[in-house]
Amino acid sequence: MKRFVLFIALFVAITGVKAIGQTTITAKEAAKHLNEKVIVCDQIFGGKFLSGSNITLIDVGGSHPNEVLTLIIKGDDRKKFKIAPEEDLKGKKVCVTGQVIDYKGKPEIVIIDPDQIKLQ
Repeated sequence: MKRFVLFIALFVAITGVKAIGQTTITAKEAAKHLNEKVIVCDQIFGGKFLSGSNITLIDVGGSHPNEVLTLIIKGDDRKKFKIAPEEDLKGKKVCVTGQVIDYKGKPEIVIIDPDQIKLQ
C-alpha cells in the first residue's frame, strides 16, 4: 500500500512540474517565442475557411488583417471539430497549446487536434 501511495505522489509531482513548466503567454507575446511550445491565452476575433485550399484560419488577439497570431487548421484536421471552428470560437477567450512558427513574419500555431484549444 505504501508503494502505491508513493507511486501516486510521484506521478502527481512529475505531472504537476510538467504542466507548470509550460510557458503561458498572450497572443502579443507569441512572436517572441518562435519554435517554442507554449500556451497562448487570448480572445478569438474571427476566422475564415478557405475551401479551395481546405484551410481554416482563426484570428487571435485582433481582427484580420490586424491579428497578432493565427491558428491554422489544415485539411482533414478540420473534420475533428464538431462545429466550424471559425464560427464556434469567435468572440471567445481561449487557451491554445502548440508550437509557435513564423509564416511571412507573423506567428502561427498549427492545430491538429481540437484538444489543443480550451475555452477560458
